[in-house]
Amino acid sequence: MSSRTYDDACATAHALDLIGERWALLVMRELMMGPRRFGDLRASLSGLSANVLTQRLEGLEAAGIVRRRRLPPPANVQTYELTEWGLEAEPILLTLGKWATRSPLHDPTLPFSPVALMLSFRAKFEAAKTKGMTVLIGFRFGEESFAVGVRKGVLSTERGVAVAPDVEVTGTPSAMAGLVYGKAPLAELERQGALSVTGDRAALQRFADLYVMPPKAG
Repeated sequence: MSSRTYDDACATAHALDLIGERWALLVMRELMMGPRRFGDLRASLSGLSANVLTQRLEGLEAAGIVRRRRLPPPANVQTYELTEWGLEAEPILLTLGKWATRSPLHDPTLPFSPVALMLSFRAKFEAAKTKGMTVLIGFRFGEESFAVGVRKGVLSTERGVAVAPDVEVTGTPSAMAGLVYGKAPLAELERQGALSVTGDRAALQRFADLYVMPPKAG
């Protein structure tokens, strides 16, 4: 925890004591889909120095939000993961992100991590729009893979390779966000080499069409 405090009994003030330091909430965001190595966290958070990341992990660990775990052989590497209590913050993070998309100052062209994209799918998903849709999409962004599915009005987003997906997408999170939220034409993104699609392209487009950005605040 930070040595600074609001000295306020309100639980909201205490929450800011816990996670109000710069980068702390984004470190938690990157851990929402499972354990990460120190280097993975740095790679996902553009502009975050190793020194500051170390400080934030130590603070979150001291607060009981993050814990260290060493993977068994043959991996034998140290990872960081959210505790059960830390994972309870996911609805807060998703709601905060959904609220902030209405800001006129929000710049969607800035760097976007794969985990941030997956969590945005969770935050903005509306089951009523699926109308019986069933689809499994495999995403690959560099060395990271994710499986995203829609079945019976339920969205699933998991880290790992999708088994027998209807469609597979390779590219960058920013390009995929351009398709989903910016409504960039899929054919144009493919022509630019920003996305590579194998399988049911129509299913991918139907998934992208589920999402519509809310109007900006006045």
